[in-house]
Amino acid sequence: MDFQLAGKVAIVTGASRGLGYQMALALAGQGVKVLAVARSIDDLKDLQLRDPERIAVSQCDMLDAAAVEALPEQARELFGSIDIVVNNAGIAPATPFLQQDFDEWQRVFAVNVTAPAILCRAAGEHMVAQGSGKIINVASTSGILGKASLAAYSSSKGAVLQFTKALAAEWAKFGVQVNAIAPGAFKTDAQSKVMESPEILKRRVGKIPARRMAESSEIGALTCYLASAQSDFVTGSVMVIDGGESSKL
Repeated sequence: MDFQLAGKVAIVTGASRGLGYQMALALAGQGVKVLAVARSIDDLKDLQLRDPERIAVSQCDMLDAAAVEALPEQARELFGSIDIVVNNAGIAPATPFLQQDFDEWQRVFAVNVTAPAILCRAAGEHMVAQGSGKIINVASTSGILGKASLAAYSSSKGAVLQFTKALAAEWAKFGVQVNAIAPGAFKTDAQSKVMESPEILKRRVGKIPARRMAESSEIGALTCYLASAQSDFVTGSVMVIDGGESSKL
């Protein structure tokens, strides 16, 4: 499907693997010029080789506020504008709450909440001025349901959902749409322990009404839709993609 995105410019964080990799690849496949961001340039080499004409790469630690803030200007210098931001980078340490160091808690919020806010504001200045823009925040079904041993992560993703709705309400009048995707169980590195154990995988899949985990590529079309003019009247929405798990009674 042609989402008519050719010539648009996007930033995708956490693009070296998993969902971020697939989102960057899907956008590039639609003709978008993508600044793919991760902590390591080496980890981005494979992605860039998939489409070197449209994908540029940038090293950025989401804990470095100044580096995050500079990404939109970097995209503008490379490609001339900034039209789309995909806030995908995140960390999810699994730690029982009574054992969790609050330094770890603060790191989770710094990467999962503060960094996206910094990037949104830096890119939003340009988007508001030009009267158009698309922001896609990657949350999680953990931000809707909450999960044991993931208190920090679940809380941070809940914050991302409310941030998305608040920013959508504030920027709608400027022609900027802000939406979130809440993925469930996808076949990514983050789920490697699940996929490596037939017993654990069986239990995990048993909780999903669709009776399977999603392929990471399945997030691509939804990303392109939210980045396109076809979603111009969609803002403040949370698109859950989890095979029905969060809707199960």
